[in-house]
Parts: sequence; C-alpha cells; structure tokens
Amino acid sequence: MRSGPAQPGARRGGEEGRSDGASRLWHVTLSVSGAEAPLRDVRRALERLAHDHPFLLAGRYANDHAEIRYWEEARDLHDAAAVALRLWGEHRASAKLPPWEIVGLEVIGRETYHQRVAEGYGPHPAIPAGVHPF
Repeated sequence: MRSGPAQPGARRGGEEGRSDGASRLWHVTLSVSGAEAPLRDVRRALERLAHDHPFLLAGRYANDHAEIRYWEEARDLHDAAAVALRLWGEHRASAKLPPWEIVGLEVIGRETYHQRVAEGYGPHPAIPAGVHPF
C-alpha cells in the first residue's frame, strides 16, 4: 500500500470529511482563457458576473485570460466542481463574457483554504475583493 497523500475518495477528519450530507463552503478558483478581447469589455463582463453571482470574491483579468475566486455552498466537492464548470457558460450571455474556455479549476474545502492562508500559501488577505487587472 502506498503512503503519502490521501487517495481520491478517501475520507479525512474534520469538516471536509463529513458524510452527513449537509452543505458546506468550498473555495473555488476558475481560470479561463481565449482570444484577446478589449480590457474594458472584460472588466465590465466580470463586474456583471459578480452582480449575477454575488458570492464572487475576486476577479483578475487580462485581455486574453481571467481568474475568478468565490465561495460555493455545496454538499460535496463533486457538486461544487459541477457548479463551477457550468458557471462561465451559463453566464456567458447575461454577463456578456468573452467566449473563452475553462483552462483550470481548483475547489478546496474551507478548512484547507484557511490552513493555506495561515501558512502563507493562499491568496493574500490584503487583496481587495472585486474585479482587478493582473
């Protein structure tokens, strides 16, 4: 048997390992990229997305890529990831988002997020919420 990181599907202690079916918070980072678009249009689209999806914490953008971070309430990681993977496409028309593709997704539990921040590996707490250029 291999030692090291937990195998997929393995249960851990604490909030992330709960099996009671109750919803909990997941920190999501979604990265998208594609053909260049005017920065002004990208910013406005991300601001509209933040209005449509009020849990958006921060959006960073350039003319050919963006990253959004937010909290999602879901039963488990699979549900949180499924919602995240639909987010860009479902809001593309209403927020007038660029026709970019999802190129990265990270979904971590609240305990892991807070542990990373405490150890200096997470997003810096001084980063303001909202939409900002890279």
